[in-house]
Amino acid sequence: MGRFYFHVRAGDEITLDEEGTELPDLSAAEDEAVLAARELLAEAIKSGTPEVSEVLVIADEVGRPLSTVPLETVLPRFLKK
Repeated sequence: MGRFYFHVRAGDEITLDEEGTELPDLSAAEDEAVLAARELLAEAIKSGTPEVSEVLVIADEVGRPLSTVPLETVLPRFLKK
């Protein structure tokens, strides 16, 4: 088990996840990031937000980036660029 942090990047701005989540491994963290990306996009659509974050950055306990999940990857195929 390890603590993973899901930072949200929008352009040059990063919103840090201060709490993190205990997960068994990076694969589980990537699955969680996909779910979080879907939730972020759904909230943006519901609220009519014109600008949406671009990427979730998965970091470990010391702040080292391990992986990224671009939000566009969770869009249905017909909505992708």
